[in-house]
Amino acid sequence: MNIEEKPPFDTPFEWIGGEARVRALVDRFYDLMDLEPGYRELRAAHGSTLDGARDKLFWFLCGWLGGPDHYQSRFGHPRLRMRHMPFAIGIQERDQWLACMDQAMGETGVDAALRARLKNSFFQTADWMRNSPG
Repeated sequence: MNIEEKPPFDTPFEWIGGEARVRALVDRFYDLMDLEPGYRELRAAHGSTLDGARDKLFWFLCGWLGGPDHYQSRFGHPRLRMRHMPFAIGIQERDQWLACMDQAMGETGVDAALRARLKNSFFQTADWMRNSPG
């Protein structure tokens, strides 16, 4: 890795700005899901309330980004694919999740270089979560 490629922080968690910034990102993500018609199918998959999902994604992202492992301390290993199997996740749901997260990252001011790296990682994970053809 060239020195120019090295991120300015040791972890993406530090780079994004810690827990307060992760919370802001997660909250904007779920607010957009509620507000934007383009995320209708994604929102419908989450049931009547987003409160539990907000907390779980916040806890998960903190650890996934290299910060405190709130999710694992509460629930053990994330087992993302297994935990999402009850929900039909196809290309449309994947793409809506990715678009919503990208919009949230843009609106909460995630650094452009970090945003590009996270978009790639989010795509790989979201694509792996697909369990239906649609």
